[in-house]
Amino acid sequence: MEYLLSTDNLTKQYKQQKAVNNVSIHVKQGAIYGLIGRNGAGKTTLMKMVSGLSAPTSGSFSLFGQNASRGGIVMSRVGALVENPGIYADMSAYENLHAKCLALGVRDKNAEQTLLQTVGLADTGKKPAGKFSLGMKQRLGIALALAGDPDLVILDEPINGLDPQGIAEVRNTIECLNREKGITFIISSHILGELAKFATNYGIIHGGQLLEELSMEELLEKCSHRIILNTVTAPEACTELERLGITHYKVTDKTTIEIYERLDEVPSLTASLCAAGVSVNGIQLKQQELEDYFLGLTDDIVSSRA
Repeated sequence: MEYLLSTDNLTKQYKQQKAVNNVSIHVKQGAIYGLIGRNGAGKTTLMKMVSGLSAPTSGSFSLFGQNASRGGIVMSRVGALVENPGIYADMSAYENLHAKCLALGVRDKNAEQTLLQTVGLADTGKKPAGKFSLGMKQRLGIALALAGDPDLVILDEPINGLDPQGIAEVRNTIECLNREKGITFIISSHILGELAKFATNYGIIHGGQLLEELSMEELLEKCSHRIILNTVTAPEACTELERLGITHYKVTDKTTIEIYERLDEVPSLTASLCAAGVSVNGIQLKQQELEDYFLGLTDDIVSSRA
């Protein structure tokens, strides 16, 4: 099986508006797939459809190699926390998990306590979940999504409301479950810098449409430190770069070259190019963070439609 989850032109329309418009994503087994998009981009709607909480208007999707657009047994292998955690306010964290485990037919008598320890709620005792902080409710929601040992877990803004320590704990939990149990995750988050610390793949969605899918390696290549060289004589510049022993570079257009090595030698590199007669119109050291790349990509879309 090439993909654990794949969608084929998945669409959700409300009256005249398409919240999700012909989206085709591909999630490999064992991935931590980061779904990136602004508010209203369609992330939550997409997550609802692939977790069985909402029916597509058109298109289809497959899970574990089976068509899952109409539900079925494969959906039992999916855990989800989409929008607000579905908790009983007058019940404790343990009681909430016990109810979920009973509904799923979980027979492990220690399942609830294990899940509470996993998300850092083992010491909440009989405190009603309705009196939990927002961060504690998020953790309980994650524990509920993990009940029944799902193979795929879908988390919509799982670090919402958490302090820095809580964010780190959730991140470590996800990485541990992914590494040790092989659980595949689809995660959306507005804290893109945090998502970049552990996601293995990304899907960028904007205006209900998928703009791009890329791996962590591809993202690092796009966002890595590099020297941006602008010159009117790119071929001559390339010849001179190679004479200087620089081979890790890429010509991005007729006047621009990106250089990925010897990043601390910008002044001497400029002098060498000028001495060789290469016209240097501009040279700068640049690093693009995930947020910058995402905003640049979506800003280009907004500008092109204006």
